[in-house]
Amino acid sequence: MATTTASLESSAGPGASTFVIAKRSILKFVRTPQLIVIGTIQGAMFLLIFRYVFGGAIDVGGIPYVDFLVPGFITTSVLFAGMGAATGVAEDLEAGFFDRLRSLPIPRGSVLAGRAVADTALLTWTLAVTTAIGFAAGFRIHGTAPEALLAFGLCVVFGFAFEWLFIGLGLFAGNAQAAQGMALLVFPLTFVSSAYVPVSTLPGWLQVIAEHQPVTYMVDAVRSLTLGPAGPALLGHPASYFVTRALLWSVALVAAFAPVAIAKYRRG
Repeated sequence: MATTTASLESSAGPGASTFVIAKRSILKFVRTPQLIVIGTIQGAMFLLIFRYVFGGAIDVGGIPYVDFLVPGFITTSVLFAGMGAATGVAEDLEAGFFDRLRSLPIPRGSVLAGRAVADTALLTWTLAVTTAIGFAAGFRIHGTAPEALLAFGLCVVFGFAFEWLFIGLGLFAGNAQAAQGMALLVFPLTFVSSAYVPVSTLPGWLQVIAEHQPVTYMVDAVRSLTLGPAGPALLGHPASYFVTRALLWSVALVAAFAPVAIAKYRRG
């Protein structure tokens, strides 16, 4: 921490401050690689369970379930990764790291921005590994290479957007145990969505919620870009429909939760 604060004292601009905080957070993970390894193993385990245990019982209308599942699982993995972000912020708060940063002449927003950037960088690695496991489990892309890259980029954007929600939860929780519990409250969004089953199979009242929440739009945006010609037929709209709405939701999440998190950080 001493090296980090010394670097910030010598370069207090927004960009430099964000970079130093991001670097410190990434180095923390590099020095404890078991955090990344355990998260990767957990993700692989859940993906394989859905693929081989539940896949045979779920009909998604004419396409292999693995091609339906993997885009949804990869997209929602940003929420599972977010638990680590909430816990990490709470740990820094408990350790007094944020108290030290508040005493420095640096922009308050850059502290949390650095954390969000670092967590998003680590999330990108997790998404890449999960995607590779999906291919090993039988997933195939039926669209073009640019569409596949766009789908992956969207997942990174979604991860950055949700980071602000989890950073806020970590700040409000105050300790790691409470942060884990609060982060779990977000997970129902992954199941009340189109991630693992078609929304049409849900009860009528639940379909209304699932169809209009952000995770469904994000999942369907990624799915529509990977299914190729089968996408519009299965989902009912072209890819542009879901991509636009997913991006709007991403902007809305940052606009809603970033100011709250920064305000909480300033108040201490």
